[in-house]
This record gives sequence, C-alpha cells and structure tokens, in this order.
Amino acid sequence: METNGRQKNVENGIVSEEQQSSVENIISTRDKKKEKHEEEEEEEQLSVEKIFENKEVPSWRKQLTLRAFAVSLVMSVMFSFIVMKLNLTTGIIPSLNVSAGLLGFFFVKTWTTLLDKSGLLKQPFTRQENTVIQTCVVASSGIAFSGGFGSYLFAMSERIVKQSEGKSGFPHKNPTLGWMIAFLFVVSFLGLFSVVPLRKIMVIDFKLTYPSGTATAHLINSFHTPEGAKLAKKQVRELGKFFSFSFLWGFFQWFFTAGDDCGFASFPTFGLKAYENMFFFDFSATYVGVGMICPHIINVSVLVGGILSWGLMWPLIKTREGDWYPAGLSHNSLQGLQGYKVFLGIAMILGDGLYNFFKVLSRTVAGLITKIHDRDANMHLPTADRQSPTSKHLSFDDQRRTRLFLKDQIPTWFAAGGYIIIAVISTITLPHIFHQLKWYYIIVIYIFAPVLAFCNAFGCGLTDWSLASTYGKLAIFTIGAWAGASHGGVLAGLAACGVMMNIVSTASDLMQDFKTGYLTLASPRSMFVSQVIGTAIGCAVSPCVFWIFYEAFPDLGMPGTAYPAPFATVYYNMAKLGVEGFSGLPKDCLKLCYGLFCASILMNVIRDATGKKYGRFIPLPMAMAIPFYLGSYFAIDMCVGSLILYIWQRTNKAKADAFAPAVASGLICGDGIWTMPNSILALAGVKPPICMKFLSRGTNR
Repeated sequence: METNGRQKNVENGIVSEEQQSSVENIISTRDKKKEKHEEEEEEEQLSVEKIFENKEVPSWRKQLTLRAFAVSLVMSVMFSFIVMKLNLTTGIIPSLNVSAGLLGFFFVKTWTTLLDKSGLLKQPFTRQENTVIQTCVVASSGIAFSGGFGSYLFAMSERIVKQSEGKSGFPHKNPTLGWMIAFLFVVSFLGLFSVVPLRKIMVIDFKLTYPSGTATAHLINSFHTPEGAKLAKKQVRELGKFFSFSFLWGFFQWFFTAGDDCGFASFPTFGLKAYENMFFFDFSATYVGVGMICPHIINVSVLVGGILSWGLMWPLIKTREGDWYPAGLSHNSLQGLQGYKVFLGIAMILGDGLYNFFKVLSRTVAGLITKIHDRDANMHLPTADRQSPTSKHLSFDDQRRTRLFLKDQIPTWFAAGGYIIIAVISTITLPHIFHQLKWYYIIVIYIFAPVLAFCNAFGCGLTDWSLASTYGKLAIFTIGAWAGASHGGVLAGLAACGVMMNIVSTASDLMQDFKTGYLTLASPRSMFVSQVIGTAIGCAVSPCVFWIFYEAFPDLGMPGTAYPAPFATVYYNMAKLGVEGFSGLPKDCLKLCYGLFCASILMNVIRDATGKKYGRFIPLPMAMAIPFYLGSYFAIDMCVGSLILYIWQRTNKAKADAFAPAVASGLICGDGIWTMPNSILALAGVKPPICMKFLSRGTNR
C-alpha cells in the first residue's frame, strides 16, 4: 500500500526531490532488509544441520558400536551372495548403497525401538552410526567385485584356461580358500592408506562432489528426520514385500529345473528359433530389479548389443564356417565362432575403456589445475577486508561440517607407515602365491599405485566414474608383456590386474565414504575404521561365498549354464592377447576388432559432442559389449524393469521416485539370497523333482 501511494504522489509532482530521495532510501533499506531476511529464512529452511543442531554428535568411538558391526556382518554376507551371483551371471552390478542404507536403518531402528520401550536403551541410533553400517557393508560387498571372482581371479582357473585353449596342460591356478583369502588380505588395504592424507584436499579444499557419496549422505540424513523416518519405514515395507516375492519366486522355479534347459529360465518366450539365438525372457527377478535401478540408456544399450551380435553378426559369421574358421570345431573353441564372440566384445570394451580413461584423465588434470588455482587465489585474499566480493561465504552447514571433519585427524605418518608396512608384506607374500609375479613387478606397481589411486579418486569425485577395471587392464597388458609368454606372462598379468584393481577401487570407495561422512557429521576416523573392518570382512566372506558357488555348481564358468562367468573368459583372453599378440585370432577377426574398437570410440565422441539433449540417445559401447558373449536374455529382463519404471514414472512420478529403488532392491535381494539355500541344496545332493522343458512340434512326435 505504501509503495503504491508513493508512486501516485510522485507521478502528480507533489513530492520534492529531497523527499523523494529520502522515501526511496527508506524503501530501499527496507527492501534490502526484507530480502536479507527472506534469504536467511530460505537458508534456514534448506539447512540440514539446523534440523540436527540440538542433537549431540557422538565421539568417533561411540559411532563405532557393537550392534553396528553385528548388523554389518549379517548384511555383508547377504550382499556378498547378491554381488557374487551378479558377478557370475552377467557382470552388471548396480549400486546397492540405497539397499544398505535402508536395511541398516531398519534393523538397528527396530532393535533400538524395542530396547527403548523396555527401558534398556543406553545409546540412541544416530545418522553417524547409520553411515558406519552403510560404509562397512558396501566396503565388504565391494570386495566381492574387486576380488575378481567373476573376472581376473577365476580367469586363472583350469576351467577357464581349458575352455579358452581347447585342451588342458596350460599354466593355471585353481581357486582354493587359503590363497584367495591371503591374496585379498595383502592387497585390499593399500588403497585405503594411499589416499588418507588427501581427504582434506579432496573434500574441503577442492569440494569434489562425489555424487554417489553425496546421494547416500542425503538419504541417511533424511532417514533421521521425522518425515524421512516415516518414508523410510514405508520404503522398507515395500522392500520387504518384494524381497519375499522374489525369494519365493526363486524357490518356486527351482522345482522345475531337474535337467539341462529346464524351468522358467528356459522359457522360449519369442519362439524356439529366437531361443536358440538367446532371445527370451527368463523370468529373473534379479535383472528386472537391475533394470529398474540402471538408467534407461544402459538397458537399451544392452538390448541393442544383443540384437547387433546374436541377431545379425553371429548368424552371418556362422554362414562363413569352413571359410573363416574350420568346420566341426567344438562349441567352446576360440578358433571358431566363440573366438569372434569373445574378441569382438573385448574390442568394444577396450575402445570404450580407453576413451573414458583419457576423458576422465583429461577432466582430472583440468579439474586439478582449476582447483589448485582457486585454492591459491583464496589463500592470497586480503584478510582485513571481510566484505571482499571474492571471499566465499560459508553456510552454517559448511561451517559445522568442516569444523567436525577437521576435528578427528588421521596422522599422515600413520597412513604412510601403514602403506609401507603392507607394501613390504605384500611384496614378500605375493611371489609365494603367484610365482610368475616377481617381486620387482610388485615394487613397480606399488610405486605408481598411489598416483593412479589419486587419479581414480579425484576423477570419481568429478564424474562418479571409477575406472578401477581400466587400471586393472592396464596392469594386465604392461606386466604381462614384461613377463612374456615363456615366464607365465598370462598369470602374472592377471595377478597384477588384481593388485592394481584392488588399490584404486578401495581408494575411490574410501573417498566416497569420507564425503558421506562429511555430510552426515560422521568422523573421518570412524569412516576409516569402518572401511577397514568392512574390507577385512569382505576378504574373509567373499572367498567363502565364491567357494560355495564353485563347489555347488561343477559347471560354473561354462557357456550356457546358470553361472557362465563371462568376464573370466574375457580377462583370460585379454591377458593372452597382451602376451602373445594377435596370432591366435580367427580369420578376419582382427579386422572386425579394429572396426568395433573404432566404432566404440566414435560413438563416445558423438555422444559427448551432441550434449545431453541428443547424446542420451546414443548407446553405450561398454553396455553393448556385454551380451556379445552371453546373449540377450538378461537384456530383455532389464528392459522389462525399465519399462515398469517408465510407466510408473508417467503415472505417478513422486511415488516412483520414492519407492522404485526400494522395490528394485527387494527384487534383487530376494532372488540373490535364494542362491544361498539353492547352493546348500546342490551341495547336499538334493535334486529338483520336475523338469519343465519346451520342444518343437516335430521333436515331440
């Protein structure tokens, strides 16, 4: 009202210039105060730490509770089975952070609620403790992936070597519990110590985003607000519902799998001819759930790769039998069609990996230069001029988080000493496990490993991409070529891959956890201890879980079986390629490899050049390469999951965003956990009672 009246008087020429100026100054001052007040109110509403301001932050020792690690141990076993199943089937492993955070919250919250009602609760459940559980579980289940049970480690076994070479007698190393556990214990902790001194630079000085770590922190923070706790309970209810359905569905399917190609997993959905070319829906709850978690473009890319390979390339190459490759070769011979399937997939994987390696490396270098420049500029700011326009205003959240993050320091001498001690132990131990891996190879790896671990952790902070497998492939080719074929270069390269992959993978995981801890006020010390304990659990649990699969399923690693472990064959042949060159490839396979290698790079270039608007429609070469060896059956499962999510988002986006991750996690967890009793039944010699098989009309006569 005052503003409108003032404008009217000015228009009539009644107010003098001094009066007008005075009125404008008063209104300007009032508007500024109002704007500042609104900004403060908005900041207060957006502030997470204002919500938790009255809650005491427990010391780092109190964040590490016995109940947290008890829950973590149970969940680690469960998640190790899930990751192992995914490892040994297709190798596509989605993020399970949401599931770990949700289930950790549910288990401990239920326990503390019961104790609180009985008056026995001594320590309330905090978001810091929730973060410790999530960190421990993800670190443990991460070993099931970086441990190489579906890739480099299993690639050394006689099953894979014989399958790739066509006969036995070649150097190999069969898995046993003893050396697998020893190997993981001496290589899995180095990455943790290599990046600990850089936590302040990465998280506070450079303010790297670490999207996965940030998203996990926001999730945990929301759980511990009244509204978030209500939503979390609903999400856990949905997760439990679909967990039960998925588990019971897996149990029901088991009754019909008494023989080869029996059961719902062999249902010829699109006809028997399509089934022969690996196009069918296999009723897998796991990959329907994976499809709901993975972005739509990944699911479509996998399907496109399946259509390109099994629908087009393999039928055409098969017509060249007797010309491009000898007729009558065994199904597994790499001199025949199987060689094209494996090596063309490798070409796409290497092309995509090489492009993304240099892409992330260039972004890492550019980002590092920018961050260092900004940091130096901030250090030279005039301290007297507090109103300098270039000075950064720290919000209440940032001030509180930074103060607590810097409170519990991890001494640099501790990190450096830990790295050196473990490196010495590892250098002495590893040649006894792999006699092909000489001590001087290991020393060279450990000299360069901290730099590569930093690059991976920094690049992951910028892009959320961990290139652990790419660094592992780099070690395969360099160490394998250095050792040479006559000195066991294949096994040396695979072992070196494991050493490098574990270091750079755990380094980026730890920095993600530091970011999560920074945003939830969890102490860096509790994060480090939780990561160490989780890694130790993983080093013991993951080999045991793999051993159960290995003993329960004698056909593990064979094509066309329930657990083909496709990447084991891929990694073995990468190592062989690095040592022996291209001499073992079938006719014209090298030309096709060059073509797909270049096509993989070109697709990535087009994808990045066209931006998000059009680039999101370009398939991902790495995802396209996965079905080259396996077929499209799991791609159809994933696309079904993607379609369910798309329809759900179109009908009720808010509900889909809130509950889709929980539903997907339930489908994955239930089917994954069914593998535990399924393996026990197999070990006990219990056979399913029924074989449900589908035959053509002609065969059935």
